[in-house]
Amino acid sequence: MGELQFEHLFDLSIDVAGLTLIGQTFNGHRLIADVGGGTVEGPRLKGTVLTGASGDWIVVRKGGVSVLDVRITIESDDGALILMKYHGFRHGPREVLKRLDAGEKVDPSEYYMRIAPSFETGDERYYWMNNIVAVGMGEARAKGPRYSVHQVL
Repeated sequence: MGELQFEHLFDLSIDVAGLTLIGQTFNGHRLIADVGGGTVEGPRLKGTVLTGASGDWIVVRKGGVSVLDVRITIESDDGALILMKYHGFRHGPREVLKRLDAGEKVDPSEYYMRIAPSFETGDERYYWMNNIVAVGMGEARAKGPRYSVHQVL
């Protein structure tokens, strides 16, 4: 068995338009991030993130671990609609998380932010995306997250 290999698909930048604070639940502190758009730029896909058809249902666990549960709709530059769903985690030292929550720019090497996306589309040009395993590495920004997304070959 060989080593895993990866192919860069695209970089994804998401703009958060607002937060709905649900509060403390049995799972942890629940909030919903409304997506206000975004961009997709890369060798295998270019497009925009649609507003209103996207969101992040976040739970913050004890210890500050954010559990990400995201659904976004991407419209490719050539008109295809692609649903991207991903789960992931963001966590790090308490002082680093405080800086992130305050909107400070923090080097991504200081915290862990990883996702496991999947895709769904009926467009034949992108049908291959329905049948791949992908991973992403993220960066928290003041206006929303940014990810580098790769296919596991």
